[in-house]
Amino acid sequence: LLGKTNTLYIPRIIMTGEAGGSSFILLEYIEGGNPISGFFKTFGKSLAGLHRNTNEKFGLDHNNYIGLLPQSNKQHTDWTGFFIEERILPQMRLANFSGQRAKRLDTLFKKLEEIFPPEKPALLHGDLWNGNYIISPTGTACIFDPAVYYGNREMDTAMTKLFGGFDKEFYEAYHYEFPLEPGWKERTDICNLYPLLVHVNLFGGSYMNQMDSIINRF
Repeated sequence: LLGKTNTLYIPRIIMTGEAGGSSFILLEYIEGGNPISGFFKTFGKSLAGLHRNTNEKFGLDHNNYIGLLPQSNKQHTDWTGFFIEERILPQMRLANFSGQRAKRLDTLFKKLEEIFPPEKPALLHGDLWNGNYIISPTGTACIFDPAVYYGNREMDTAMTKLFGGFDKEFYEAYHYEFPLEPGWKERTDICNLYPLLVHVNLFGGSYMNQMDSIINRF
């Protein structure tokens, strides 16, 4: 799906199948290259191009994975409903959240329609941190290991900030091509509740504290 947009370098799928009772995917081998001049500027511009691909509903026609965890993509007509029902709540259940933490999240849910401005669904990479891109042989960004769906594009830009590694030129170029709605910086932490919850369920520890800090702030 990402490759069909011709916006970013995507490894070519050579084969999929099953072997030894497990599913597999065989991808094109990418030999890392040297970055072109303006690498991050081109990267930001290309991501904006990817996000211009839209759909009638948020979600996807099938479920997939984020890391090792199942990702529900049941389609919704509104972003906040999708974000709550298909992103946050499944991870909360997996983490067995209850008590005050669950109540604080419920309070946040009631504010989301006021916090997020209306946006068309955008085609997302879905897990765009600095470990999921390399420099391609052409010197541009090659992205891989996606968790694709149609969602609010701030989910991708927020994820790039969660662990850092993206130059300011990346964001400047993105905003020039496809400006985000006012208040996007304040919404970054809310968007990152989802990947933080995923990390809580995979690794626990400090990610829980980081998530609690965001919930308490809002």
